Amino acid sequence: MNRAEITLRVNGRSLTRMVPTSRTLLDFLREDLGLTGTKEGCGEGECGACTVLLNGAPVCSCLLLAARCDGAEILTIEGLGAPDAPDPIQEAFLESGAVQCGFCTPGMVMAAKALLDKNPDPTDEEIRTAMSGNLCRCTGYVRILKAVRLAAKKRGEQHG
Repeated sequence: MNRAEITLRVNGRSLTRMVPTSRTLLDFLREDLGLTGTKEGCGEGECGACTVLLNGAPVCSCLLLAARCDGAEILTIEGLGAPDAPDPIQEAFLESGAVQCGFCTPGMVMAAKALLDKNPDPTDEEIRTAMSGNLCRCTGYVRILKAVRLAAKKRGEQHG
């Protein structure tokens, strides 16, 4: 089995690990680091449940090899807010009822963060486009759209 040494930052923490060259970033996060908030839905990059931020951009961690992330900054749902101090995006998803079973929620929240970091006041169409790679079977998308709008407002109030 081929292995590679990678050094990266995950949720603000620097680490170096040996990983099989065939290991996905999703499996590395879940199995090696115990960060189980990121979920595997389809395993084909179609559902968005495995979305994390790689150097600030949303990626499907089920499609990306961990060895390709050497030198990268990875942010997962565990690195966003804390139980006693949730991120405004997390608050907005809860307040808007955009969380049902919770399976897709981490990927949705991370996609919303990437959007709002780039565009703090998106239109509904921009939200729909940014969230289009994330599928939800429980809530429907009206509440998710509402949650991202509310998150933008909350973040604006924090920075305003």
